[in-house]
Amino acid sequence: MAFLLDGKPLAVDVPFTSGDINYPANWLRLSTAQEKKDLGITEVADAPTYDSRFYLGDGSAKALDDTKETIDGVEYTTQGVKSVLKAQEKATAGSLLAKYDWYVVRKAEKGIAIPSAIQTFRDGVRTACDTREKEIDACSDTAALVTLYSTKEDGTPNMTQYPIDPNS
Repeated sequence: MAFLLDGKPLAVDVPFTSGDINYPANWLRLSTAQEKKDLGITEVADAPTYDSRFYLGDGSAKALDDTKETIDGVEYTTQGVKSVLKAQEKATAGSLLAKYDWYVVRKAEKGIAIPSAIQTFRDGVRTACDTREKEIDACSDTAALVTLYSTKEDGTPNMTQYPIDPNS
């Protein structure tokens, strides 16, 4: 809830002045609804907030797919939500794989085998990323994407299930 006095917002825990009276920072917290009303303070609902991954500030859904436009003969592409989410998944997978890239380089240069736990982990990361990308592509609207990224019934985030690092 937000508070307004004479149409101007009042911040909670900040002193304010009305008429000739200075009110302490804790007044809004300690005063009753009637005391606020008597002073002319009104309560208004906070403006709704929207998940910026999926919605613009006004609550309208962002474009799911990439859009192209040509300005002065130059073609510009704006990434849609799906492309952004898939890029984030690729970045996460890349950061998980990067820690063990040296094993791949060593194998290429020296022919020394990659330990099976490391290879299994790397394969699992790529599989998890590919699975999530397919889940993203399968979403036909914003509501489906929101559901895909929302919390589970137990309250935990519905995140991509990357395998556990074998060295953690």
